[in-house]
Amino acid sequence: MNVPFYIAKRYLFSKSSNNAINIITIIAAFGIVIGSAALFIVLSGFAGLKDFTLQFTSFVDPDLKVLPSTGKSFIFTEEQDSLLRQESDIISYSRIIEEKVLINFDDKNEGVFLKGVDESFPKKTIDSILSRGQWFDPESNEIVAGWGVANTLSFGIFDFAKTVNIYVPKPGKGQISSVRSAFNSVNAVNTGVFQVNENLDQSYIFTSLRLARILLNYSPRQVSALEVLIDPEADAELVKGRLHQILGPEMIIKDRVQLNDALYKMLNTENLAVYLIFTLILIIALFNVIGSIIMMILDKKKNLNTLFNLGITVKDIRKIFFLQGSLMTILGGLVGVILGVILVMLQQAFEFVMITPSLPYPVSMKPLNIVLVLATIIILGAIASKLASSRISPGLIQTDQTN
Repeated sequence: MNVPFYIAKRYLFSKSSNNAINIITIIAAFGIVIGSAALFIVLSGFAGLKDFTLQFTSFVDPDLKVLPSTGKSFIFTEEQDSLLRQESDIISYSRIIEEKVLINFDDKNEGVFLKGVDESFPKKTIDSILSRGQWFDPESNEIVAGWGVANTLSFGIFDFAKTVNIYVPKPGKGQISSVRSAFNSVNAVNTGVFQVNENLDQSYIFTSLRLARILLNYSPRQVSALEVLIDPEADAELVKGRLHQILGPEMIIKDRVQLNDALYKMLNTENLAVYLIFTLILIIALFNVIGSIIMMILDKKKNLNTLFNLGITVKDIRKIFFLQGSLMTILGGLVGVILGVILVMLQQAFEFVMITPSLPYPVSMKPLNIVLVLATIIILGAIASKLASSRISPGLIQTDQTN
């Protein structure tokens, strides 16, 4: 029979003769429950916000993006095109020409990124992002602008009377003799408006690969990038290796995380900061556990004398109160996590908390967060219990015995 564990359970679940100690113990347990529930809810909230934010980037980001290691473009040969079409793990790929341009409309100017895409650009992506109008005709001088761009320059869709002027500096050296000779320009009609997120909406316009080539004086096989969609069951690293074999080892191939590394770092940093803040709150709550155990030690001094006289060592007496504090934090943590899970599920089902009248606050239940909260509370609880039980010394027990 494990005597310290048995006595620790009795002390934990039995009432003390001193009502003040009972109140302190209840407050300590309540603090653990609320603290662990709050930590889990906040982590679930940030996980939901992360998923909510990243779902917008997934609309426009490919599984893999091939970029040149030097310069802004590379030559995509017919042989490479043929080899890529034979890859079973590649669902589709799109040739991309991307460059910073200046657009002008009704005496207003704005610098944006022009993204020329071919006919292989995913229809699913187009349907996901297009909010008004229609996609451009590849054979016409047409664009689809971000909502922010259209709003800033105050142009609508299908306005054939007032076209959007697009300017790109001509490559070359030497002095500029005139503004006209310094820029390539085309007039285009905006046929649609897309809406993804604030950053893309205010900085991008889409057009055909043909129009982008005209503006940048690119050759028929010259592209800025390849955007590749792969089979969900495929190994991305193996596909990367095959792409390097086909396109050359000098090419840079990025996945979705690498394409949004700044966003991922920001979200992960915020998540870590919130975790540390609420862990600090838990640490403060665990001071109540330390106080509760110390008060229990003082209240049970006579019992400790009896145990000592019966042959229980000081080490085992310390173990009793260490186990008592650890059990309190573990049980409190479990109850808190269960309470947090219930509240998160209720938010998912009934949408009690809203960001806007039509948008509920996103929450996501991750098993990792459950493990993280329980691990945190168990480790901190063990430290708090160790600190409190270390107050027991032979002098404390022997002093009472001499009296």
